[in-house]
Amino acid sequence: MTKDIIFAEAGKTAVMQNVHGTMTFLLAYPPFNQMETNHLAYLVEHCQLRFFAQGDSIISPHQGRVEHFHIVKQGLVRGERLLAGQEMPETTFEISVGECFPLAALIGERETRTEHLAGEDTFCLILPRTEFVKLFGLSACFRDFALRGVSSLLDQVNQQAQMRAAENLGAQYSLDTRLAELAVRSPVSCDPHLSVRAAVRLMYEASVGSIVIVDERQKPVGIFTLRDLRRIIATADTDMDEAIGKVMTASPFSLPSSASAFDAAIAMTGQHIAHICVVDRERLVGVVSERDLFSLQKVDLVHLARTIRQASRVSILTSLRTDIRQLVESMLAHGASSTQITHIITLLNDHTVCRVIELCMAEHGDVGIPFTWLCFGSEGRREQTLHTDQDNGILFEAEDAAHAASIRAKLLPLARKINEALAECGFTLCKGNIMASNPELCLSQLEWESRFNRFIRSATPENLLSSSIYFDFRVIWGEPTQAEKLFDCVLHKVSTNTLFQRMLAQNALVLRPPIGRFRDFVVARSGSEKDTLDLKRQGLMPFVDGARLLALSHGIAECNTLERFSRLKAQGVIEAKDADAYEEAYHFIQLIRMQQHQRQDREGRPFSNRIDPDNLNHLDRRILRESFRQAKRLQASLALRYQL
Repeated sequence: MTKDIIFAEAGKTAVMQNVHGTMTFLLAYPPFNQMETNHLAYLVEHCQLRFFAQGDSIISPHQGRVEHFHIVKQGLVRGERLLAGQEMPETTFEISVGECFPLAALIGERETRTEHLAGEDTFCLILPRTEFVKLFGLSACFRDFALRGVSSLLDQVNQQAQMRAAENLGAQYSLDTRLAELAVRSPVSCDPHLSVRAAVRLMYEASVGSIVIVDERQKPVGIFTLRDLRRIIATADTDMDEAIGKVMTASPFSLPSSASAFDAAIAMTGQHIAHICVVDRERLVGVVSERDLFSLQKVDLVHLARTIRQASRVSILTSLRTDIRQLVESMLAHGASSTQITHIITLLNDHTVCRVIELCMAEHGDVGIPFTWLCFGSEGRREQTLHTDQDNGILFEAEDAAHAASIRAKLLPLARKINEALAECGFTLCKGNIMASNPELCLSQLEWESRFNRFIRSATPENLLSSSIYFDFRVIWGEPTQAEKLFDCVLHKVSTNTLFQRMLAQNALVLRPPIGRFRDFVVARSGSEKDTLDLKRQGLMPFVDGARLLALSHGIAECNTLERFSRLKAQGVIEAKDADAYEEAYHFIQLIRMQQHQRQDREGRPFSNRIDPDNLNHLDRRILRESFRQAKRLQASLALRYQL
């Protein structure tokens, strides 16, 4: 009997002598805790227990096709790979207790591309490939995990978050619901020649708030709503027997039936509409109303946005911040992702900022100078959470420096008033004074160009830090044309300046993800931050900085981090599987951060991005660790790309 067979028999005996203990162990970890009992029993019955001393190679590429599925029962496994341009192998991942490997190689019936080493004395449960294949066929849960890996775990996390929020709200509605499922009733429509009176009668008989005007091919050409009816009655300048085509709102907004409830909610909120035509192949198939979307919600997104835009005082806007916090809970319960929620928060914040500007101008008096209100940082990227401060500036037109100084003197008092009013509404004053009331950020077109040119020409640490803030900007209020020209100019200069790109790359490697080579998480060791890590600075910013660098270098104008990754993937700058992994990691870190902010808000504690990972459950810790590893991989790829 060979040595390997003796070890295998001993390992099999060790498992069979403690079947109950092995099953109890596996039930503490996904996906095994989701499997049916008989399928889990099959796994345990066919497993062996194998010991690997620290430094032992468990599987490696030169061994050929992988023959066993491994589950770490005790210890730590490191994955090492020799990357292009490097002389020594680099640890690309770590696998800890309860985790398994190498799924992709087993499913692909090939060798592993990474050598798996015991990082310390390690015990693994190992399952022969033939039994892995049988289990793959038996258990749908196991099969889903094997095919999708961390993505399937993220589904569990999102479901748990949704269930926790739904417990508070009693909601069963999903924002991922397709419009085809919402627009189930036949749409009420008519041709443009029908009279207003007859059209209103059709709306009354069908108990709907709108009627869609269609051509002979059933293509929507207009819409008439109860709001339009109130308008023509109030003005008394329309004959009720006049053709509906003369008073309708032409070219109504539409979405395909495959679009989601979230898409419709964002469109309604952004465009201030209450009805959306559902159109497939230019043919009307349904109508979705504000009531359809939010009848089950405690807080109505579209109504809230409208209330914000119609607020008559800053104090009303301040009180509405509570509704926004309730809406976050509601959206999570309705299936919204962390990215969808940050999009919604940013959208409502934009409405708030616009209304604050309008109210302050009405109170202060019109200065008679056209200007554009810019936002930077997370607000510029549309990535705000409940915890946000002000990063803003003003852009205006001036003939020369003297003219600019004259205009600035008139705008700064108004800017201070706006910044103070925003602070009342919960937008914290920026500690770094990155605000429009700062004379250095209330600039003419030429002055902004000079400022950005200085960032690019002189890559000092201060200018590189400024680049990470100001290069993520967009217009919230005012004419956007000049700001768009400004950004196009910046984009061209950065994309053609390889030296500046390299300096940005060095800056993008400063904030390191908080995982060590042999440890789980790297946390603060002393002081008030002891045993914690920073989800924003150490977790999200490596992705934000990396995506910004690559986007600017390749002429991509989008500012949102996930949109940047999407464009980089489409242009072939990043491999699709890498971009998808970065996006999933970013999603998850943002979700953990958002849940923490919600807890802090409910408990009346100050917002903080610092978290003690020991307070997370095993599943969250596992995915957070993997998410940080993806950030580390992104930084490694930047170091290789820019030869750092």
